[in-house]
Amino acid sequence: MLIAFSVSPSGTGDSVSEAVADAVRVVRDSGLPHRTDSMFTTVEGEWDECMDVVRRACEAVGRHGERVSLVLKADIRPGRTGEMQGKLDRLEAAIARRGGSAGDAYTPDGTGEGVPDGATDEGYASPS
Repeated sequence: MLIAFSVSPSGTGDSVSEAVADAVRVVRDSGLPHRTDSMFTTVEGEWDECMDVVRRACEAVGRHGERVSLVLKADIRPGRTGEMQGKLDRLEAAIARRGGSAGDAYTPDGTGEGVPDGATDEGYASPS
């Protein structure tokens, strides 16, 4: 399973970097495969261990304020591992088959406008 999540305190002022740093420390200390970018942290593992990390990250952020905001998206595929990199590898292979590179916008008509393959209603692309 992959879980991408973003957690932050509410009502604590403009900067949430210390609170988010505490959450990321929880993730890093978990020992689970993980990746953090500017918007989300993704962890990979079994249901219980991933959800435990999310719970503990929320608790860490909660120490910085009275309210916590959590955004979570999960890809639940029992029996699959290595999907953080595997999904990216499949995406790069699909892009290469179409003659582009990861930074190129793909459209069926070649104009560079439109929605890439795999886009969801929310506008996020997720290779399977």
